Amino acid sequence: MADKQISLPAKLINGGIAGLIGVTCVFPIDLAKTRLQNQQNGQRLYTSMSDCLIKTIRSEGYFGMYRGAAVNLTLVTPEKAIKLAANDFFRYQLSKDGQKLTLVKEMLAGCGAGTCQVIVTTPMEMLKIQLQDAGRIAAQKKILDAQAQLSAQGGSQPSVEAPATPRPTATQLTRDLLRTQGIAGLYKGLGATLLRDVPFSIVYFPLFANLNQLGRPASGEKAPFYVSFLAGCVAGSAAAVAVNPCDVVKTRLQSLQRGVNEDTYTGFLDCARKILRHEGPTAFLKGAYCRALVIAPLFGIAQVVYFLGIAETLLELPQRPQH
Repeated sequence: MADKQISLPAKLINGGIAGLIGVTCVFPIDLAKTRLQNQQNGQRLYTSMSDCLIKTIRSEGYFGMYRGAAVNLTLVTPEKAIKLAANDFFRYQLSKDGQKLTLVKEMLAGCGAGTCQVIVTTPMEMLKIQLQDAGRIAAQKKILDAQAQLSAQGGSQPSVEAPATPRPTATQLTRDLLRTQGIAGLYKGLGATLLRDVPFSIVYFPLFANLNQLGRPASGEKAPFYVSFLAGCVAGSAAAVAVNPCDVVKTRLQSLQRGVNEDTYTGFLDCARKILRHEGPTAFLKGAYCRALVIAPLFGIAQVVYFLGIAETLLELPQRPQH
């Protein structure tokens, strides 16, 4: 059994490499998802993902699409590494009896992985959302200021533009949250994050494992890398859409700044109730296609890196067979 032991450093490195590549590729779509989810009825600046990205480039420049990316790139390595390594660890522990993993055991392994990852995911998402949504709040304020000036001047064109509000950095946000709320400030929305990430992992990992199994050759060798990529994409997008309502609630709860006349929330149930009452059930699917477009390549890339065993090659370790 020695050759089947998990090489944890290798799995952590693989998860980190996959996360860095994936985030760099899809971050602008994630920014659009956050802004679409946060805008409420009557305060709609963006009509779609493409509209959001075009307006972001016009008002904030190309790199405006990458606001908050530094936080993600810093924390995605431990986040993805914990998620993938934890799932691998739990699958290994649950299959020690030598029998094939049942669907229930696969779901239990996914549940364990999702629970472990929120240690890093919650503060990462908390900081990222503030940075991503700052542009939307600033754009909304600019429009309202311009309208107020027009009204004050009897419809004539405003002559003086209000100075731009300085946008916070991740370091400033972290310092302010720790000073005012302690470590709990960084873990605001922890319950909503668990309600999103645990079901996501319960759906994703078993679905991926079974799709990947379909593409394995009869000889029992590893599935080709393109099969792992496609299985990761399909499983990731399916799981992402399934848990999108929880993601909408989590995004709203973790947003510290609100636009004019936007609702505030006291907790998960209060947020879900107000969204349903004021915006209707379709609001829970806001940003769903953006999230699917983010998650599909993110997990497709992750699984290719993970199953190719890039870190094992770098560390000259034998690769563990897949279950």
